[in-house]
Amino acid sequence: MGESQSASEEFEQHNSAVNDDNDQGDQIVLPKLGMKFNNADDLFEFYISYAFKTGFSCKKRTCKRDHHGALNFVTYSCTKEGKNHSVSDSPLNLPPTQRTNCKAKISARLCEDEKWMISVIALEHNHLNSPSKSRYLRGHKRINTTTKKKVLVNVKAGIRMNKIYGALAVEGGGYESLFYDEKTLRNMVAREKKLELGEGDATTLLNHFTNMQNRDPNFFYRMDIDETGCLKNVFWADNRCRESYKEFGEVVTFDTTYLTNKYEMPFAPFVGVNHHGQSILFGCGLLSNEEKETFAWLFRSWLDCMNGIAPQGIITDQCSSMKWAVERVFKDTKHRWCLWHIMKKIPEKLRRYENYLRIKCRMKKAVYDTQCPAEFEQHWSDMLQKYESL
Repeated sequence: MGESQSASEEFEQHNSAVNDDNDQGDQIVLPKLGMKFNNADDLFEFYISYAFKTGFSCKKRTCKRDHHGALNFVTYSCTKEGKNHSVSDSPLNLPPTQRTNCKAKISARLCEDEKWMISVIALEHNHLNSPSKSRYLRGHKRINTTTKKKVLVNVKAGIRMNKIYGALAVEGGGYESLFYDEKTLRNMVAREKKLELGEGDATTLLNHFTNMQNRDPNFFYRMDIDETGCLKNVFWADNRCRESYKEFGEVVTFDTTYLTNKYEMPFAPFVGVNHHGQSILFGCGLLSNEEKETFAWLFRSWLDCMNGIAPQGIITDQCSSMKWAVERVFKDTKHRWCLWHIMKKIPEKLRRYENYLRIKCRMKKAVYDTQCPAEFEQHWSDMLQKYESL
């Protein structure tokens, strides 16, 4: 019991240093059988801190519950645990994620004294670890509440992110002492961002929507408000959009590549094609960010506007957040990627190959000049067979 209390005291000191965003100089505390912690979160924080000091990233792997639903067993492992789902040597396919089937892990169980005790330990990794590069690993890119508030205030004041990041590095004792990089800060700001309307703009927008609805009862709008009362996202569609969808809504294109000039926020239109081959609008949104929850909110709002009638097909770019939202909101809709976005990536993915121009020509011929699936598959197969080994 004395050993367990000593281990917990070591962890408390260690965890305090982690929360200060600078524990590079602390001594490494190794996980040991029998070490006890007040709760599973404390144990995970300890393992994260150990992982940071020894140069790897960890994840929550397994949890078990009793018949009452209470957590009583957990396993935390190296993020390189497991195997790649697919492996391809083709230059025309994306490389797989790098997993090495690493067995490093710790497991703990809930004891009768309501403490969590480490019961299984495997410290050996089958890959190289680099403590000096720990801060670049995704699992260690954490921003505490104080830093988050400071960054958001500076961003609102118009200070550039590189200046903010440099100031934080000076304050924290150097770039190597920070648990995040500049890109992590930018992503955090994007997640926290609200619709940055000027003074009175939100009221003006609401008044405009109200007037439109008074003039046209079929005008539909929805506003997404956060817990602080700030406007996050907006969706609207007039009667023409709703009637057009009834006639031509079999397939919908959704894109967020447009940005408004003034607010620099993603403008997200739902677009279709009428019987004259002309683009027609089915509604549009103004978003605070491009996170998956934001897209899910927009898709649900649009679906409510269209009386719950989902399209047969929807075309988007290759955005994982959109894909996640489409799968959850339009469950029976066929999801396809926009051909323009795909073809735009040809130079980026293939330019480094010696036969780039020939591959590009064959690929465009297969995509644009074939008239049926069988013909396309034949052209595509011929292209792979000719250039895959190059």
